[in-house]
Amino acid sequence: MLRNVYGLDLGTYEIKVYDKKKNTIWKEKNVVAVMDNKKIISVGDEAYEMFERAPGNIQVVFPMQAGVISHFNDMQYLLQNILKKERRFARGSEYLVAVPTDVTEVEKHAFYDLVIHSTAKAKSVNIVERALAQTVGLGLDVRNTKGIMIVDLGSETTEISVISTGGMVLNKMLKTGGVTFDNAICNLVRRNYDFLIGQTTSEMLRRRFGVFGEDSTSSMKVSGRNLVSGVPQQMEIPISVVRAAMREPLSECIVNINSLLDRTPPEVLKAIQQNGIYLVGGLSYLPGLSRYVEEATGYRVHTTRRPDLCTVEGLSKIINTKELKTLTYSMSDSRYRWLR
Repeated sequence: MLRNVYGLDLGTYEIKVYDKKKNTIWKEKNVVAVMDNKKIISVGDEAYEMFERAPGNIQVVFPMQAGVISHFNDMQYLLQNILKKERRFARGSEYLVAVPTDVTEVEKHAFYDLVIHSTAKAKSVNIVERALAQTVGLGLDVRNTKGIMIVDLGSETTEISVISTGGMVLNKMLKTGGVTFDNAICNLVRRNYDFLIGQTTSEMLRRRFGVFGEDSTSSMKVSGRNLVSGVPQQMEIPISVVRAAMREPLSECIVNINSLLDRTPPEVLKAIQQNGIYLVGGLSYLPGLSRYVEEATGYRVHTTRRPDLCTVEGLSKIINTKELKTLTYSMSDSRYRWLR
């Protein structure tokens, strides 16, 4: 019986998995719920249901922070449990894991260790840099295109990558993502109105109003707590406050995109001018974002129908295409780059 192959995209807030045998992609929240700092009582989507709703003795923990594994044991427990849950993962399977580029080799190795030392008893674990998988997921010719810029806007990070003929030219990871925007909205609402809202509420405001558009008068009624009286109540939050809160993190992203473009070699930059900039990641769904980036940089901006699944769709193509296997590598092999 042939062993199965799985592609893993381990995001800060979500895990996406490609199953070769079933030819399906599924995703689950990257969360564990811990009781009394000791016992994990729930994982994945079920644990996320407790976020901002759990009693004081239950902590809802995200095992990854800023794109890297911060709670290794929790992450391993989570991965092992969601792999088994209703899906019956076979032991001895092969795994392809997408990893960020702009992190230390120790942090990269943690992704490898996470799977190779799990109860899945993996036959092999190969690594591919996330931006290369995204390029494949976008349907671009990763090995022959002379210049591609990908901006991956995630939950806690934004990774900006310049790729040429199958290799990484420049890469930078910012600790700016959807959570940054949500916290900025929470803080501005608190400062302007003495009104406290939760992260899920600010996320709802962000998704509703976006960052760019003709509408400037809309508002949305949300629930929160009046910090003067201490009483729960509802309040209308105007679109102007939401967009004002997002202005600073947006500006930081644009500054870093332009900085990377300034450092890009002329031949590669010429190709990017022809091909444009590609936005991927869950934050790319934000209304008006592509238009904002286009006007701020002067480059054409492209998005895809499912930007949050771009990485895992790239993994599926790499797994099923023999010619693309050269993009992957194993950290156990001493011939690879960081062990030379």
